[in-house]
Amino acid sequence: MQAIRHFLEWSARKGAALLAVGIFVGLFTPPLAALLRDVVTPVVFSLMTLVLLRVDPVQVLGYLRRPLLVLALLIWLLVASPVIAWAVCAALGFEGPLAAALVIMATGCAATSSPAFARLVGLDGEISLVAAVLSTLLVPFTAPPLALGLMGIDLAISLEGLMLRLALVVGLPLLLSIAIRRVLGPRRLAEWGRAVDGASVLLVVLYGFGVMDGILARLLAEPRFVLAGIALAFAGAFALNLATALAFFPFGKRVALSAGLLSGNRNMALYLAVLPAATDARILMFFALCQFPLFLSPFLLRAVYARLVPEPQPAS
Repeated sequence: MQAIRHFLEWSARKGAALLAVGIFVGLFTPPLAALLRDVVTPVVFSLMTLVLLRVDPVQVLGYLRRPLLVLALLIWLLVASPVIAWAVCAALGFEGPLAAALVIMATGCAATSSPAFARLVGLDGEISLVAAVLSTLLVPFTAPPLALGLMGIDLAISLEGLMLRLALVVGLPLLLSIAIRRVLGPRRLAEWGRAVDGASVLLVVLYGFGVMDGILARLLAEPRFVLAGIALAFAGAFALNLATALAFFPFGKRVALSAGLLSGNRNMALYLAVLPAATDARILMFFALCQFPLFLSPFLLRAVYARLVPEPQPAS
């Protein structure tokens, strides 16, 4: 057990490098990606359980010291962002599966890795934790009506069916994490906390392998389309990041940049886990390509954040 624990803790320490390398390993080793393609849904379920296991509900409630900020951020993430994305696509005459996928991306909850990414680049991990957890719990009720109802995007699934699938992928891990927390107790969870983080990293790497299935073949067959999808994924992520940071600038620079990072990094794993195989393959492919900005943007933007929010100097 100690060897396993040490390995998982090492995975947590090397998490950033493992995530960055993992997605490219999945891309350039098609047999491995094909082998792990069918484990995406159980991996997402397990990952959600581990992430929620590391979240103390009492601690989250304690973080809600700025309820207006949290409410505004949730409304922006889950409602305003997709409406704005849809309006921009309509204004530019941008239509088709990639436009639909971009709007759906904007309906997604903040990535569960957002608090870790925020701490990695020196931003506000506290507000990132609250927004990531609450947006994850709320997305089953906000995304389906926006994507299927208001915007009429065809995902080959009914509104009720999508809401139910999302609720199960979010709700069951929540219940399971609460049960595990009660059985193990806070002391043992604290002792194994870093190991749980490492297990989460390894699950994300497995997820990255699985979602890359078929991407290399598609890249070789249609390089312009795939490269355009990657460019759109980065453009969408960075545009959401910038628009959110500007919108929340009145709350302070550090909060605004943290909100921007949250908004730019959306959890596409949930959609890949719950959408049926009959969904347009180009939409599903775009969600897979969204993993590139998700895993790489903290590294690409780290120097920018360091200049905008310098680390506080220790008191002399």
